Amino acid sequence: MICPLANVEEVFKTEHGAVYQCSRKNCYWLDFNGTTTAFKVGDFFMFKKRIDSIDIEAMLNDSSRSSDFEIVMPFRTERCFILSPQDILNLREILAGAKFMLELNRSIKQALRHGHYSAIVA
Repeated sequence: MICPLANVEEVFKTEHGAVYQCSRKNCYWLDFNGTTTAFKVGDFFMFKKRIDSIDIEAMLNDSSRSSDFEIVMPFRTERCFILSPQDILNLREILAGAKFMLELNRSIKQALRHGHYSAIVA
């Protein structure tokens, strides 16, 4: 559950989960598979890289039971993700969408600060 005192804004959401940004604690909250996990900014992007690096094709081609799931324990969290290939794809979609929205927001703010807003409006 997200801290009730947190000031969160939705960054990106799908039917499988969402990412929220907390300006009060300067962190991101990942809502996925019915649980929420808080990440410091750098840890969030490290987690995204870890999820992106999972070889789903190898998981699907390996007939051993140990390849049915990937276990991921994000840095500085108490959370352990046990992910099926479908979970990994769903999580990748959420994390990629969140990263895109964060970069878009940063680009817009930067353009507005430097007076390049006419390119955004056009």
